[in-house]
Amino acid sequence: MATESPLHLLDDLINTGQQQQEQQQEFVISLESIILTIFLSIIIIMTVCGNLLVMVALCKDRHLRKKKTNYFIVSLAFADLLVALLVMPFAAIELITGEWRYGEIFCLVRTSLDVLLTTASILHLCCIALDRYYAICCQPLVYRHKMTPVRVAVMLSGCWFIPIFISFLPIMQSWNAIGIEDIIEERKGLAGASNDTSCVFLVNMPYALICSAVAFYVPLALMVLAYRQIYVTAMTHVRQIETLQRAGSAPVSGPTPMITVRSSTSSDPTDHYRLRTTRALSPSEQAPIANSRMRIETKAAKTLAVIMGCFCLCWAPFFITNIVDPFIHYSVPWQLWTAWLWLGYINSGLNPFLYAFLNRAFRRAFLVILCCGDERYSRQGSCSYGQVQRVCSAASVNGTSMALRLSFLPNRSYSDNGRTILANEQSQDSVGTL
Repeated sequence: MATESPLHLLDDLINTGQQQQEQQQEFVISLESIILTIFLSIIIIMTVCGNLLVMVALCKDRHLRKKKTNYFIVSLAFADLLVALLVMPFAAIELITGEWRYGEIFCLVRTSLDVLLTTASILHLCCIALDRYYAICCQPLVYRHKMTPVRVAVMLSGCWFIPIFISFLPIMQSWNAIGIEDIIEERKGLAGASNDTSCVFLVNMPYALICSAVAFYVPLALMVLAYRQIYVTAMTHVRQIETLQRAGSAPVSGPTPMITVRSSTSSDPTDHYRLRTTRALSPSEQAPIANSRMRIETKAAKTLAVIMGCFCLCWAPFFITNIVDPFIHYSVPWQLWTAWLWLGYINSGLNPFLYAFLNRAFRRAFLVILCCGDERYSRQGSCSYGQVQRVCSAASVNGTSMALRLSFLPNRSYSDNGRTILANEQSQDSVGTL
């Protein structure tokens, strides 16, 4: 029997080793694809479920529909829901497969939707910040003058129509590609054998500056200013409470007006507040209320830090890179671009938790929906401190109920019939999302 030569045996060993390496590489690639698919699917599903729950809650709970800010929240949820349904799936397929299989026209449409919906989401966050600023830091008449139903509708319309001028209009006309056509064609050649297997989106310097300013930097500046003032207001309330606590042992003569704040389930808006006369609260009765108020104000300030921190963490890397890339001749790796882009997408999944799940009224509505209308989670408003009974209104400012505000902030004027109690104080429309 003829034996194989050593050369043939060496070739077989080399071929076997190469096959094993290829199998290992294929296994690693398949494992990475599976892990990436699961991770991206979780992000998409959580974003869809969270934002859909916010929209259903507003539709089913008539009390949530009474608050102006909630319309911004539900419109934000709709924008984020569209991001999860129309943008994320195609971006995930392209990332997992490494190819774009839907043609050049749909590539432009998908890119335009991406810019439109993410910008709309950011503009909604800015409008929520402005609404909170007017509700918490301004007088009631100023808030009612600024945030009329017509103005709310105009602001919501602007959140949707302004992004069109930086998305569909310039992208479908290829204004973003003026002057960098050669670079785009080179990138398409590197991405695939033909233009149909890639979806490359690069922007020239003017478009990068204008788009980034409208979509991120201007809203960011407005949000920082608004939340800074809200934070200052919250800390001022804390200092006022500390002062009142130190002076709590001072004697109080004569009857002191006490506010009974009815539950927001009342059909008559003026029935939220009723005035009656009773004895003054003793320092021992004031202490639990003051401590509760202080905790609420501190929590509100921390919530502002969480909101701004998440927003900046999710979107700042992308928009900083978006401006820097044209100045360094588009040398940012696509892997970094993809990471920053998906970090921004994750913000659409966080928004329901930040702007709705932190709202007590929304949380109660979510529990009712998820528990199929269980009566245990229906609205309850009874609160007691010592011998004093109050019914807490769902309307609050910076997370602080009107009952506490009226009890502790002096020099308020009250009407005899109890209907103009909130002079120089926040209106009942004020936001309670913190």
